[in-house]
Amino acid sequence: MKKLRKFLDRTGEVGYNHFGTQMIIVKYSGTMNIVVEFQDSYKHRVTTVYSSFKNGMVGNPFDKDIYGVCYLGFNENISVSISSLPEYVKWRNMVDRCYNKKIQETNPSYKDCSVCDEWHNFQNFAKWYKDNYYQIEGQKMQLDKDILIKGNKIYSPVTCCFVPKDINNLFEKRGFHRGDFPIGVYYNKRYNNFISQCSKGKGKGNSKYIKAHSSIEEAFFDYKKQKEAFIQQKASEYKDYLPQKIYNALFSYKVEIDD
Repeated sequence: MKKLRKFLDRTGEVGYNHFGTQMIIVKYSGTMNIVVEFQDSYKHRVTTVYSSFKNGMVGNPFDKDIYGVCYLGFNENISVSISSLPEYVKWRNMVDRCYNKKIQETNPSYKDCSVCDEWHNFQNFAKWYKDNYYQIEGQKMQLDKDILIKGNKIYSPVTCCFVPKDINNLFEKRGFHRGDFPIGVYYNKRYNNFISQCSKGKGKGNSKYIKAHSSIEEAFFDYKKQKEAFIQQKASEYKDYLPQKIYNALFSYKVEIDD
């Protein structure tokens, strides 16, 4: 008669996953069915197999595995791949802009940007997204961080909003490409004068305002007048679609010489 192997209960065994997070087996039903609890502030539990536990291959959704800063968190109501969710795409693009060095090399304006602690957890961003996202027909909606609070560098629930691309394009400053002159001004060497140049945005139907001046100051203040008027015009065009706080921020937006 074949001798039965004595069952080995490994409940209480301690291990570490590949991120160094301590985990404890809290339920052991054999090598192919164990429950692991991570010993962090979240105490998240995962059903896995013993070999993954021993090899440190048990994933913890609260490990900061994205640039060592951000993590997915856990939502038991999500039954599809997180990467397919539109809120995840917005969140990941935001995180990449702030922490991906290659992106910052081609877009230096993101070098000093960061994501607030609350939004390091994707689940928190996802909740904010569902409460604040809206759609305008024919427009791609973009996440903006500095229309509500000018000059802001931190992505957070207080500072961010969604705006149509048509409006967001009005705020491209290209500060790393325009040289030493104020925003909206460039020097015309051929005629020895200064040009104020103001774009109404990108795409079909948009145009540029261009005018020559004898001084940098004249050129800037002409640009300032035209740009603020263009922004207010766009705000009026979208008034019926924009949340009130966004409309107010657009209509009161001021261009400064040191922008």
